[in-house]
Amino acid sequence: MKKHVLLIPLFAFIFCFSNSAEAQNYQTALGARLGYPLAISFKHFLNENSAIEAYVGTRWYSTYRWTNISGAYLYHKPIAGLDGLQWYVGGGASAYFWGFKNTFPGAERYNNTTIGIQGYLGLDYKFDDVPINISLDWVPTYFFNGFGNGFGAGYGSLAVRYVLK
Repeated sequence: MKKHVLLIPLFAFIFCFSNSAEAQNYQTALGARLGYPLAISFKHFLNENSAIEAYVGTRWYSTYRWTNISGAYLYHKPIAGLDGLQWYVGGGASAYFWGFKNTFPGAERYNNTTIGIQGYLGLDYKFDDVPINISLDWVPTYFFNGFGNGFGAGYGSLAVRYVLK
C-alpha cells in the first residue's frame, strides 16, 4: 500500500499538464517498457519538444526481486527527413525497492531501498496510420545507496505505447 501512495502526487502532477500542451506527433501515450525493467509507462508532452515520462517497473530472479518508480524529463528533437522519428535526451530519478531471499536453509529475508539518478538517450517514433508509439532508449543510472550502489550502465528499454491524444 505504501508504494501506491507514492504514485498519487506523481500522477496529479502529470494530469495538471494534460490539456496545456500539444506535441508534434502525439501528446499522451500509455503502454509498456520491455527491457530492464519491465514497466508500465506513461508519456506526456508538455510542449513540442519537452515531455515527461513516468513508469513503474519490476525485475525478478530466483533469489531477489526489485520494483522501481521512475520519472524523467525528456527533450525531443525531430530527425530531418524522417517524419515521426525523433531523438531525445533527458534526466530523471528513480526509487528502487529490493527484496532478497537467501537460498541457504534458515537464512533471513533482506529488503533495501535505493535512490538513483538517470540519464536518457533514445529514439521515439509515432506511426502515421495507427495510434502506436515506440521508443528505444538507454538509461544509465547512478545509485546513491543500498544494493547496486554506484554506476549501472545496463538499463534501458523498448517501449510500445498506445497514443491517447
